[in-house]
This record gives sequence, structure tokens and C-alpha cells, in this order.
Amino acid sequence: MIDKINRRMNELIDNMEGIHENLKDSMKYSVNAGGKRLRPMLLLEVFKGLADDDADNVLDYACAIEMIHTYSLIHDDLPAMDNDSLRRNKPTNHIVFGEDMAILAGDALLNTAMEILIRLIENEETKKASALIASSSGVSGMISGQVYDMKKAESVTELEHIHRLKTGDLIKCALVAGAVLAKADSKTIEKLSLYGENIGLAFQIRDDILDVTGNEAVIGKPVHSDEKNNKSTYVSFYGIIESEKILQDKVREALKAIEGISIPYLQTLADFITESDR
Repeated sequence: MIDKINRRMNELIDNMEGIHENLKDSMKYSVNAGGKRLRPMLLLEVFKGLADDDADNVLDYACAIEMIHTYSLIHDDLPAMDNDSLRRNKPTNHIVFGEDMAILAGDALLNTAMEILIRLIENEETKKASALIASSSGVSGMISGQVYDMKKAESVTELEHIHRLKTGDLIKCALVAGAVLAKADSKTIEKLSLYGENIGLAFQIRDDILDVTGNEAVIGKPVHSDEKNNKSTYVSFYGIIESEKILQDKVREALKAIEGISIPYLQTLADFITESDR
């Protein structure tokens, strides 16, 4: 499935009319840098698990979400933000193409995603799914999370609010969008939403831990960058051991929320977050 996502994203970029070659190269550099494709996989696996239909029919939704996620990483790495030089074991986009082209590549990926989402609107479900992805990545979701993240969180409550917006919203919306496209009932959507809230926080807590304990060669980005950027994290508030306990609690809450829903990938993801040193 990941190979399908990768091929389709490249097709969508290659088929854009009038695109400048330098811009295309910059966009594809980050799109093809690797990654777990967590968000598109969530959408596809939820749809496949709930709908009597081929997940290929919602592949472009998955690609749009991954393009949005990729644009956010390009901008997040910029000197004005986290100033990171390594992402997925490769130089970050602005190191290779310059800050100006990196900004434009991020803008182009976001805009392309929105064009895709508009193009996909055919009925009430597709309209709702497209609107959900757009809003979750916008000023009421991921972008606001990034804004709050630019100022050091003074409390755990503030930190959790940042994580829910910056990381959790796009994860949750992938789950919910997949369910909406599958025409799932409201109770199922509610369960998946709660799973997404908890698994999104667990995912970010794991990142906080790995920024202190991780191996740069394994996780593919610099360690100790949160400390360098004077950011509050679960580790800075609680320490490693307590942060691990909180992570485990969040994963348990996530799995409890989806009792009765048979989508194996959701258990696989929970296991990955719990056990992985990434």
C-alpha cells in the first residue's frame, strides 16, 4: 500500500501543468524522502476495514493528507522555525534547494493537496471528508499548533494543547475521513476519533522521548533539538520514566476506545508506538 501511495503522489506532481522543474524537484525531494506514511495508511486502512469497496478509490485523499504532512515538515525545518538540517537521514529541503525554494515547495504541496480535495467532491461524504482534512490542517488545527509551539509551553496543559493541534489533529482527521468516506455510523466515527486523540498524543510523547534517547542514525533527524530550541516536552516536565508510563496509558486508552472495531492496522500502530525506538 505504501508503494501505491508513493507512486500516486509522484504521478499527481508529474501531471501538474506548467510546473517549474526546480519547484517539481524540490517537492519530489521531500515527498520521496521516505517515511512511514502513517496518516495516509490510517485513512486507507480505516476505509478498507469499514467499507465494502476498494481502498484504491480513496487513494487521492491519502495522497493529499501526506502532501499536507510533508509541506508541514519542510516549513518546520526552516531556520525561522526549528532550524533542522537533517530529516529522514537526508539534508532538509532548504539545505538542498535554499530557503526560498523550500518555502515555495511547501506552499505548492499544500495548494496541490487542496486542489485534489476540491476535485474529489462528488457527494455529501466526499464533501465532508475534504472539508475535514482542510480544517484539520488549517488555522483551527495544525497551523495553530505550530503557532503555539513557537512559544515555550509553561504547563503540561499548554503542551498537550500544542500536541493535539500540531500532531494529533491530522492523525485524527485521517481516521475520521476514512470512516466518513466509508459511510460509517456516528458511533464508529466517535470511537475512531477518540482513538486518534490518544494515539496522536502517544506518538508525540514517543518523539519527545526519542529526542533525548534516540539514535540519530535510526530516527533520521538530530537528537536534543528540543533542548536546543528551548522547547517544553513531556520529558522536560516528567522525565523519561514517567513519560513512558503516560505514553503507555495513552495507547491503552486508544485501544479501549476502538473495542469492537476490527481494523488490524490500528493495533499494529499502537504496538509500533509502544515498542519502537524508531
